[in-house]
Amino acid sequence: MKIEKTPLQDCYIIHDTVFADSRGYFFESFNAKKFEELTGVTTPFVQDNQSSSTRGVLRGLHAQTGEHAQSKLVRVLAGKVLDVAVDLRKYSLSFGKAFSIELTGDNHKQLYIPRGFAHGFVVLSDTAVFFYKCDNFYNKASEMGIMYDDPDLNIDWQLPKAELILSDKDMQNAYLADIIHRL
Repeated sequence: MKIEKTPLQDCYIIHDTVFADSRGYFFESFNAKKFEELTGVTTPFVQDNQSSSTRGVLRGLHAQTGEHAQSKLVRVLAGKVLDVAVDLRKYSLSFGKAFSIELTGDNHKQLYIPRGFAHGFVVLSDTAVFFYKCDNFYNKASEMGIMYDDPDLNIDWQLPKAELILSDKDMQNAYLADIIHRL
């Protein structure tokens, strides 16, 4: 396991050692001891989530607030997505900044997103299977969302707007400037 810092404070790219041969491949996708040694983060994950989506599906930008905030360890099992993290921690040096990375079933990269971030992804392949661990249970009353096209974030989702498929709920998300006082 190798850890790479991102421009966002406390957000890390994880590169796992993949052992491949004629039969396929094997890698250890998470090891709490190694993760803590390399990041200093102790994260007791309590919930695993998985989604399957088609090209153009954009899920996000989502966050849990208050005592129900979640850190996440995200990866793609099959397909390709553009994964996006946004730092919403007012005390952070990277507050209000976004970071994006392509995660694929082939590159085996993972992204660790700490509590206090919004997160989303868009599917760039025909289909994608997305998997993530959370360190806190989902709580509907604590959920919030930021609009995918927030001009202050200026995220390049790598697909034309006409190809994006969002849920009705995500189309109602707020702009960061409108909710900054609640953070």
